[in-house]
Amino acid sequence: MTPQSSSDRAFIGHPIGLGWLAASEFWERFCYYGMQALLTLYLFKYLLQPGNIEQVWGFAAFQHALDYLIGAIPWLFHKSEMAYASYTSQLYAGLVYVTPLIGGPLADRVLGRTATVTIGAAMMVAGTFCLAFNQTFLFGLAFLLAGVGCFKGNIAAQVGDLYSLEDKRRADGFQIYFMGIQLAVIVSPLICSTLGERVDWHLGFIAAGIGMLLGLVIYLFGRKTFPKERVKSAVKEVREPLSGRDLGAVILLVALVPVLAFSVVGNQQIFNAYLVWSGNNYQMTYGGFTVPSGWMMSFDALFSSISMIGVIAFWRWYGKHRVEPDEITKIAIGVTFSAFAPLALAGASAVVATTHHPVHLGWAVAFHVINDIGFANVLPVGLALYSRAAPKGLGGTMIAVYYLHLFFANTVIVGPLGGLLGTMPDSQFWMLHVALMLGAAVVLFLVRLFFGKLVAPR
Repeated sequence: MTPQSSSDRAFIGHPIGLGWLAASEFWERFCYYGMQALLTLYLFKYLLQPGNIEQVWGFAAFQHALDYLIGAIPWLFHKSEMAYASYTSQLYAGLVYVTPLIGGPLADRVLGRTATVTIGAAMMVAGTFCLAFNQTFLFGLAFLLAGVGCFKGNIAAQVGDLYSLEDKRRADGFQIYFMGIQLAVIVSPLICSTLGERVDWHLGFIAAGIGMLLGLVIYLFGRKTFPKERVKSAVKEVREPLSGRDLGAVILLVALVPVLAFSVVGNQQIFNAYLVWSGNNYQMTYGGFTVPSGWMMSFDALFSSISMIGVIAFWRWYGKHRVEPDEITKIAIGVTFSAFAPLALAGASAVVATTHHPVHLGWAVAFHVINDIGFANVLPVGLALYSRAAPKGLGGTMIAVYYLHLFFANTVIVGPLGGLLGTMPDSQFWMLHVALMLGAAVVLFLVRLFFGKLVAPR
């Protein structure tokens, strides 16, 4: 890619291409989170019910595959609508972090980024609309996974390509880009969940599909403002051999992936079983209006945005008075903090079991505030750790390795865990999340104590 001139300041002081890319990404994330807010609820309450599930093309084979996969974890395996809804939703949520590993090389070596992103967006449009029909549900998920793989990483790379390495606007440009993403997380469940849960499930998916279609149109209109690109030739790069410390750092970063997977189970469950649980345990009707369960995702995104700003400000203040902790310590602190968030859900569950009445949304505020303050020290700090500690020439690879923890979290842990909802007291269900996250925090503190030097700043 050839970066645009630093004189291009047509979009609030940034290259005009940033505006088109940020708007496209907003609508892509609108589509993704709107669909995500509906998926588990839709499966559990509608599609998996008798009379509907028989209409889904290929579901018998898909169910057989799920039985085989989840059967590898006998203590979690059982058959129910909740289990299959949770497994399906989180399998999708995990695989979206794997398919970009294919989409990136496809853009770099074969098609170029603009063509790959365009194909990905078109596949996501088709996939979301396929979800609006019972028969084509599984085809819709497949199209969406392929589309995200082509779209997600490549459009972010195009944002970086707008700036030269010396351009100081780069960081601000990505902040603007991510502000659009955060806004989409807040807005999309409000629209898609309201349509899906209160009017018709399929209308919610259609709304998400229209959003993705708008994103594709915006991207095509703005493509002339993107940097000119050329597909890289597959020339083998010569790299210096890894030093002993570099090799140790790589081994440690890879070994941390499963630990990080356990550390985020509480946060990732928000997109899955929590939506089902909230509709049954929170007081959701006010003034005759019943709040759709999917709105809890918007609720969380709002608190997450505020928490992120607050955490950044706190560490800046802390760094002026004391030595700021390294990344692993921050992550361990964050995991410990967020591990106590499901305690609020366990407490709410106990109250509901005793009184047989739903609890006030104040319990939700407690859960989301504690979770989001802690999580603000986990995902972004982990990204900083893997990008900084990676040996020279392996930065992109280690970032891809880092995102694998979300794949394992959703497919191996959160999905099967979500299937346990309703098979045990809800308070025990949430305490299980607390225990897993606290265990991950202990391991992170031990890693910092015994192996922290391997990934310490040089």
